[in-house]
Amino acid sequence: MKKGILVVSFGTSHLDTMEKTIAVMEKDIAAKFPECPVYRAFTSRMIIRKLKSVNGIEIDTVEEAMRRMAGDGIEDVIVQPTHIINGIENDRMMADLMENMSLFRRIRVGKPLLSSVDDYKKSIHAVMAETPLADGEMLVLMGHGTDHHANSAYPTLEYTFHALGYSQVLVGTVESFPELRNVMAKLAITGEKKVALMPFMFVAGDHAKNDMAGEEDSWKSELEEEGYEVRVIMKGLGEFEGIRKILEEHIEAAAV
Repeated sequence: MKKGILVVSFGTSHLDTMEKTIAVMEKDIAAKFPECPVYRAFTSRMIIRKLKSVNGIEIDTVEEAMRRMAGDGIEDVIVQPTHIINGIENDRMMADLMENMSLFRRIRVGKPLLSSVDDYKKSIHAVMAETPLADGEMLVLMGHGTDHHANSAYPTLEYTFHALGYSQVLVGTVESFPELRNVMAKLAITGEKKVALMPFMFVAGDHAKNDMAGEEDSWKSELEEEGYEVRVIMKGLGEFEGIRKILEEHIEAAAV
């Protein structure tokens, strides 16, 4: 059977971070699995429309990518999301896959980044290995957050950071719990006044550039108003080699 790999991302309209994260992830996968052509799909139709209208770039939806693969003679598919949690976007991806299963002889699906205890531990070590902090500097990570029950991944992530000895790391979300005010309450308890801000998202796109690091109504501006010295680390998770390796391991696990 002719095999292929479909890499599914939420997507981003910011081309700079797309090249540093999604594109690098796809290149790594192509190098790791040279026998499998690699295809791209985004789950955000809004981003797909924006890329086409503003940049003239056409990106497939999951359904379109599957039909493209079938047209190319692919019979055996492994789908690997770059999603962080098993949330709404992953559920939508799975629904699209289920609707189009008949196009192939076999479909296997890799898990999102945070899917097991080992995933949490490996992700934390991967991030900290490439994120040097100054003495007395706290690392505040901005996750996306969701009203899906999978949002529990974010408080679990912070707990695991602390359990592994990284007590200087706090985790918040831009759209759910923990909120910035929860993070700031914990910051106040530490007494530290230096903060490094970094997104815990696969790409450093709109949320990172505006909600996290913008000059007004952002996490950065609110922290600075409270007297914190803030350093921004504009780096998506897809830029971390260790994070990309975890997703490659998920492909290998799905292929067994």
